[in-house]
Amino acid sequence: MSTQQQRYQEVRKVTLIGSALDFSLGTAKIVIGWMANSQALVADGVHSLSDLLTDFMVLYAAKHSHKEADNEHPYGHGRIETLTTASLGLVLVAIAFGIGYHSIQRLDDNEAVMEFSVLAFSIALISVLTKEWIYRYTVSAARRLRSDMLMANAWHSRSDAFSSMVVLVGIVGVALGHAYLDAIAAVIVAAMIAKIGIDLLRSSTQELIDSALEPEKVALLRQQIVAVNGVRSIHMLRTRKSAGNILVDVHIQVDPRLSVSEGHRIGDVVRQSLLNQEDGITDVTIHIDPENDETIDHCDQLPLREHVIQALKQQWADLPVAAIEKVTLHYLSGGIDVELDLPIEILPNILDAKKQADTLKQAAATLTYIREIQVRFKP
Repeated sequence: MSTQQQRYQEVRKVTLIGSALDFSLGTAKIVIGWMANSQALVADGVHSLSDLLTDFMVLYAAKHSHKEADNEHPYGHGRIETLTTASLGLVLVAIAFGIGYHSIQRLDDNEAVMEFSVLAFSIALISVLTKEWIYRYTVSAARRLRSDMLMANAWHSRSDAFSSMVVLVGIVGVALGHAYLDAIAAVIVAAMIAKIGIDLLRSSTQELIDSALEPEKVALLRQQIVAVNGVRSIHMLRTRKSAGNILVDVHIQVDPRLSVSEGHRIGDVVRQSLLNQEDGITDVTIHIDPENDETIDHCDQLPLREHVIQALKQQWADLPVAAIEKVTLHYLSGGIDVELDLPIEILPNILDAKKQADTLKQAAATLTYIREIQVRFKP
């Protein structure tokens, strides 16, 4: 079984356990609240059943978001989790509005008769303890699986525990002869549900528009990258989240005279260093730069190798063609540095090396995009 499938099975197990408890608590609170004429307990029961609704949303999202990447979705299906979390937030806000509106109307209903019920008080107390256990169980799994969606569902459960505590206050108020406290408690429950919904909606929306990680986390990533041997500096460090996974894009600057393979190797070390962290980084894209292209002249207008070699052949007509094709080009600071390795046999005398090199440099002086020419004679 793949890692993705194992993660899905764990999310499913945790959510199903929570669903069973949400259904039992929600039904019991609504029935007992109706029998005891407790608006707050009925509202709390609706909140519990809204947890059941979000549990099913989580199950659906978990099933589809854990599918492997394919040609149409090369980055996977993690955004399904994010979109579901946003939908969950909207549902909670709508439920909160309905409960709050109905409870405010109840404040003006002088005909509403309230009765204290030991049963209502007991079920509210049981709900507090049960929902707190669900919260702790779910949040533990969310941290282990690095699932923001599961974490949001855990907080939804804890909000139900908080709302049940408010209900307890309302029931006690009824027992003391202050029946209006029950309706006020229901309004407070609605406000709490709305806050949770708005928070979930805000966080998921930020993820949908690819917001960066918190500044302190980005700073830690920057320190870790620069600590790798061979990395001179970094720029354009970008981060984003997708269903609890963190994606990183970064440009690292290395010695411009390194070989392509050595620069690539340094990039691999940086990438593996980030992936080895335990904070959810699952994808790292490294761009190797010979210099900081944010602060210096760009080389995008310079000719490619085939055109440079053709121009050098015209300037160095006396050199063997094979020797010229062994030129190494460095695109730096808006110009091209040339390294030319020549066989020492082409020199009539070893003492003529400097003279020959100067002649070659002067011959190529008309090529304005060439900044420097280094000639080396090898046996």
